[in-house]
Amino acid sequence: LVAKAREILQDEENVKPVRCPVTVVGDIHGQFHDLQEMFRIGGCNKEGVPPDTNYLFLGDYVDRGYFSVEVVSLLLAYKVRYPDRITILRGNHESRQITQVYGFYDECLRKYNTANVWKMLTDLFDYFPLTALVENSIFSMHGGLSPSIDSLDDVRQIDRVQEIPHEGPMCDLLWSDPDDRGGWGISPRGAGYTFGQDISAQFNHHNGLKLVARAHQLIMEGYNWSHEKNVVTIFSAPNYCYRCGNQAAVMELDENM
Repeated sequence: LVAKAREILQDEENVKPVRCPVTVVGDIHGQFHDLQEMFRIGGCNKEGVPPDTNYLFLGDYVDRGYFSVEVVSLLLAYKVRYPDRITILRGNHESRQITQVYGFYDECLRKYNTANVWKMLTDLFDYFPLTALVENSIFSMHGGLSPSIDSLDDVRQIDRVQEIPHEGPMCDLLWSDPDDRGGWGISPRGAGYTFGQDISAQFNHHNGLKLVARAHQLIMEGYNWSHEKNVVTIFSAPNYCYRCGNQAAVMELDENM
């Protein structure tokens, strides 16, 4: 499965084009049963096969929940079966370093008595695309914008097949957060930046975009508009860590957006 997925993923570009209708899904974090429920609600047929809609996943499939292996396996199986309908972006947790701290490494060790599966999957994560562009108007990524990136062509220039760096444009796309304060700020996460409404409005205008769609932050209502609707945050792990009590959301876009 990993080998087949790599064949498909290595040919995808850093800015993956996506067509409507599409369902955009935020963080899952190993909550496999919630992912299954999401596919059920999303109109899957009796076999649990995704319908004719496309799916765009914004990263963070692993860590914290107890079923990261199952989440990744299902998404990869769907990716191999429906390569043009499923888009799997990379999140900041799709990394060797982070997964050794937040649970995925330990889960693989517990389930397989070896780190081989963890190694195969984290090697594969290097091939996941960084961003997606829905109908040339909605720019999607896990985290946010970067002071090193002014245009989508800047994203296309990144060599993404590597462990997530500690700084620079690739790191920022997976780690940054929108903020109420203007301009660029230092992120409390220790990686990426905070960016203000002036930044997102200018970026969208400069690139002819309607919206930045991202995940990366726990939202109690499941989704949140910010920066005067220049940015939407989507979080798709309900009752996160089995104790946060938050709702989850996905964003469904039809042909009319």
